[in-house]
Amino acid sequence: EVQLQASGGGLVQAGGSLRLSCVASGISFDEYVIGWFRQAPGKEREGVSSIHSDGSTYYSDSVKGRFAIASDNAKNTVVLDMRNLTPEDTAVYYCGAISGRYSPTYYYIEDYYDYWGQGTQVTVSS
Repeated sequence: EVQLQASGGGLVQAGGSLRLSCVASGISFDEYVIGWFRQAPGKEREGVSSIHSDGSTYYSDSVKGRFAIASDNAKNTVVLDMRNLTPEDTAVYYCGAISGRYSPTYYYIEDYYDYWGQGTQVTVSS
């Protein structure tokens, strides 16, 4: 059984930082890319960042330079370090797994993901 467990969300003031974690079981990081999405109230789910087993990382323009993604393959864990948070970052954050056979273009498209975690709430106050 494949499981993705997202955690680390919380309430933080603007300018603050948070670290999200996604622990995966039942899949191999050699075969899957782990991506983070977020969904704000009334908005569609948005691809934020992803990491390939070869170490390549990808970021949306809205978070580039503020967020950093990294993986610990031994622990099957992907972390998303978020800095300089703004109220616009407020959302439920989800981690998902997409086959590594897809090109990076697809890492931002939720329909191509095979598995999802349950989401963790991030709230940034002004």
